Amino acid sequence: MRKEIKPGRDRKSINFIDNIVYSRQKDLEGREMELKMSIMLQNGNSEMRLAAGRDDEGDDRTPKPAILWVPGGGYRGCDKNLMVAEMAFLADAGFVVASMYYRSSAEGHFPDQIIDVKTALRFLRAHADEYEIDPDHIGIIGRSAGGHLASLAAVNSDLYDSEEWSGYSSKVQACCDMFGPVDFVKLMEADEYCMKHDPNYRWKTVEETHAGAVLGGDPATMKERSKEFCPPYILTDALCPILILHGDADKLVPCEISEDFYRKIVEMGMEDRAEFYVLQGAGHGTREFFQPETKKLILEFFERNLK
Repeated sequence: MRKEIKPGRDRKSINFIDNIVYSRQKDLEGREMELKMSIMLQNGNSEMRLAAGRDDEGDDRTPKPAILWVPGGGYRGCDKNLMVAEMAFLADAGFVVASMYYRSSAEGHFPDQIIDVKTALRFLRAHADEYEIDPDHIGIIGRSAGGHLASLAAVNSDLYDSEEWSGYSSKVQACCDMFGPVDFVKLMEADEYCMKHDPNYRWKTVEETHAGAVLGGDPATMKERSKEFCPPYILTDALCPILILHGDADKLVPCEISEDFYRKIVEMGMEDRAEFYVLQGAGHGTREFFQPETKKLILEFFERNLK
């Protein structure tokens, strides 16, 4: 069978650049670490440029809004690219999409993780020309632990900026928090309840939990210390527009955590900056979060706030 088709040229090619070192840090043992990110963007037919010395898509280097993807994994360390393919729809829509690795709970304790996120944001601004980024329009999205870190960045405080890429802002203009455990006090209380009532629960002490492991230090002071790193306790009117998504069947991070976070934003008079969607029947990062309807919500939110 031979046929001819005319598919057109509307969609632009996406290029993927991996293993970009954005920070050099030390782990808890004092060992040097290179923290890396990857970047997806529409910037021409790269393989054609290599093979033919020219590009059939032209040389349009118009600055694009960027979105930083912060993966989850319970702060235990997650490959930066493990689920970044689910964010390709944002690159297709003309955003530069960066995905980062940040120090795990075995490599650093808070505030190391938010220091890494804010360093990555400054790196993107410092290299805006190289990656065709509009430095005035940068957003952030994260799932689970990454949702917490994204929300913490969205508070837009002046805390936790390191010297790397100093002179550039770590502020974000829009945030999508996907089922983030933004309140460690409530998260640890939920774990403690399970430990008390379920002899087969996966943890026996609070310091073993995801929150306990990433906080470190004295278990007796964990809840109070955690408030410094939890958005509901440090909200100000510097908060950027935020989209919160949570499943009502989440067994790992109770949906009430996001409910209370949204309520706190409303109580502070910033309801116009927050959108909260409860996904019916969705668990912790289950496929409901990556369906076309959900992606449409996310895309429309970023287009309203970054373009």
